[in-house]
Amino acid sequence: MAIEKLSDSFKYHKITNIECQEKAEYEQSGRPSKLTKPNKITYRVTGELETKESVIEAEKTQAGRFILATNVIDKNELSNENVLKEYKAQQSTERGFRFLKDPLFFTSSVFVKNPSRVSAIAMIMGLSLLVYTLAQRKLRQELESSGNQVKNQVKKLTNRPTMRWIFQVFQAVHLVSVNGEKLASNLTSEHRKILDNLGKGCGKYYLII
Repeated sequence: MAIEKLSDSFKYHKITNIECQEKAEYEQSGRPSKLTKPNKITYRVTGELETKESVIEAEKTQAGRFILATNVIDKNELSNENVLKEYKAQQSTERGFRFLKDPLFFTSSVFVKNPSRVSAIAMIMGLSLLVYTLAQRKLRQELESSGNQVKNQVKKLTNRPTMRWIFQVFQAVHLVSVNGEKLASNLTSEHRKILDNLGKGCGKYYLII
């Protein structure tokens, strides 16, 4: 019953050729006599794992086909393969707009009623996303070409960090003024490595000339 319950819990597999072997266990070591009663009985269940082909085929039929529509009907201008390629490429852009809802950027705290101001905010957010995406692309390309890596959220090295995490890393860096001289406090070697890969244009804001 236990192995059948386990088999029913699998979505794409099932257990077949189920066999159950009974084994008696005794308190005393050695060979027991016929009159000795076992201390307990244990069971060993074996079986074979098989795929549910009908379920898998049904999933393929449902998930493997979808409709893409375009008003460009000239295949020489836009082939079916390019339609699919452009569709998949949209996902990277759509993921970028998640930062608009991220509490880290305080976007939800901005309220405007005038339609022209709404348009202005949308334009600013679009430009912000462009800068965000270009900075992330620049950093990842430089890290990959140089063979360098930076630590991610779980302290593991990666050459594909997100700019959201990079912003958080730089939250502890502050610009201070001591006797009229400006200094960047809490600037570590990890920060400098990131700035080196982002370029001199970013380094100057942290007084790295």
